[in-house]
Amino acid sequence: MLSVAEALDRVLALATPRESETVPLAEAAGRVLSEAVHARLTQPPFSSSAMDGYAVKDAEARPGMQLRVIGESAAGKRFDGVVSSGEAVRIFTGAPVPEGADCVVIQEDVERTGDTITIRENRDTGPYIRPAGGDFKEGEPFPAPRRLSAADVALLASMNIAGVPVFRKPVVALVSNGNELVMPGETPGPDQIISSNNFGLKALLEQQGASVRMMPIARDTPESLTQILDMASDADLVVTIGGASVGDHDLVHSVAVEKGMALDFYKVALQPGKPLMAGKLGDVPMVGLPGNPVSSMVCGHIFLRPMIDVMLGFEPKALPRETGTLSTGMRANGWREHYVRARVTSGPDGPVVTPFERQDSALLSILGQSNALMVRPPNEPALEAGVKVEFIRLP
Repeated sequence: MLSVAEALDRVLALATPRESETVPLAEAAGRVLSEAVHARLTQPPFSSSAMDGYAVKDAEARPGMQLRVIGESAAGKRFDGVVSSGEAVRIFTGAPVPEGADCVVIQEDVERTGDTITIRENRDTGPYIRPAGGDFKEGEPFPAPRRLSAADVALLASMNIAGVPVFRKPVVALVSNGNELVMPGETPGPDQIISSNNFGLKALLEQQGASVRMMPIARDTPESLTQILDMASDADLVVTIGGASVGDHDLVHSVAVEKGMALDFYKVALQPGKPLMAGKLGDVPMVGLPGNPVSSMVCGHIFLRPMIDVMLGFEPKALPRETGTLSTGMRANGWREHYVRARVTSGPDGPVVTPFERQDSALLSILGQSNALMVRPPNEPALEAGVKVEFIRLP
């Protein structure tokens, strides 16, 4: 049975980046930049005023000095003349600084009478000029890969970039399996439950950057599962949920192998989530998740999120771990690496990790209250409150 680290390495080896496509800048938020782009202009393109005031020669901006106002510079309409000795130009925030001026005296620091200004005592001596190219210069690179935030989109817009090269969103087909499942909104029979894993995983993977197709629920027959897997064959990644164990009605493993799946591994020393499998069905990576709701979601975080990142052009690596202080004692761990649902809060000395007492893999309510997974190594001895532990933050 593989360790979690070994299984993750093999899962990530199945993934390859998707091809690049160009999208309008207005649709680029959250997408992953596939290649560096370069600023198409300099920003600001000219020296501009940082405040409303008067553009003058700094040497003449002394208390009591009187200067003659010879014009005005506004955003979008510059003053075309030159500021000479004894002169000033009324200027507004963002307007080009006229030639000859090297200082902006803010309007609160002058008294104006007609076309004459007088510099007041104790004026603010800041230059209040934003130099040309102070933000970025033409040709300056914006590196990739990078998941584009709202601030990134604003920056790209100011660089005059209208179309952005991004990795295509990987298409993930989610296949739930089981006679006991019905969709939300339906009335379950006496032996049925509502299908929740596919909805949770869809939200998780779309948050990570994938495009997710929820396939019809496959019933517990080889024919039904084969039909659904055939329907999913054009996806970039097939993820099955349930039916990956060894019970009489767990068919995913056997049906996938019969369809020619090149099985990479089956079962991981992980709690929750031992019945995990992965391989390739033709050219398409396939991951089989356990059916317990928490198990499938934990595996989604630990294995599928990094896998989607690889398909979006990022380096293959595990989710980042942080260190916090355990708030309560815990008994010794078993032989599997345990991902304990926990709540992380801020303490005076850093993060404080509080594991939930109930850790059953069917309790979605506990997962919903969790904002982290505390990681316990295999066979870890009992822990006392106050020791340092590792955890993974949940989005």
